[in-house]
Amino acid sequence: MTKPSLLSVKFFTSLFAVALLLTTAAHAAEPIARVPAISENSTDPDVKAMFDNARSRGGQIINLGLIRGNAPKLSKAASGVAYAIRFDTKTPRPLIELAILRTALLYSGDYEINQHRPMMRACGYTPEQIEAVGNWSGSSLFSGKQRALLAYVDQASKGEVDDPTFAALEKFFDTQEIVEITMTVDTYVGTALFTRALRIKIEDDGRLTAIGKC
Repeated sequence: MTKPSLLSVKFFTSLFAVALLLTTAAHAAEPIARVPAISENSTDPDVKAMFDNARSRGGQIINLGLIRGNAPKLSKAASGVAYAIRFDTKTPRPLIELAILRTALLYSGDYEINQHRPMMRACGYTPEQIEAVGNWSGSSLFSGKQRALLAYVDQASKGEVDDPTFAALEKFFDTQEIVEITMTVDTYVGTALFTRALRIKIEDDGRLTAIGKC
């Protein structure tokens, strides 16, 4: 059998490298939403502060930030709220994440579902529990406190909460925690609608926002 010449090997290696480069360039040029993304290296002071904060927390610059960054001041404020919900609530983080995932599921917020499932795992939920959030009422995998939270999220996300559901929530959560949970639901309803309206694509390279400690 004739061995390939050194020249032919170099030719095909070069051809492969060019093809890979073109594929990567084409992929990078694909839009990630209905509106243009900003640069990760934006010099806008508000955007830069937001991205520096994300990186300092161990997060990556995700598509949501690249689109929201078109409105720098609002984006920075929204990012601050998201981090406060994630890291600065009295309500235990695992319950906050449970409220976020349920809200995202209710509003078909696939983008946020993709970002927050890893956070659910980091907060100690099993794969079976994460899968069961979509039909929690028929599952035996959640505690009474978690079920009270989920029932409240289901109603609060639509703007009306009946008295029995609110009374059940009050058995487990104090006033500050109830306000935190309600603000969390409100925030992530908006995020789900935002990502859907602008058709923000889920990252196909595994980029995640800051997960932090749970």
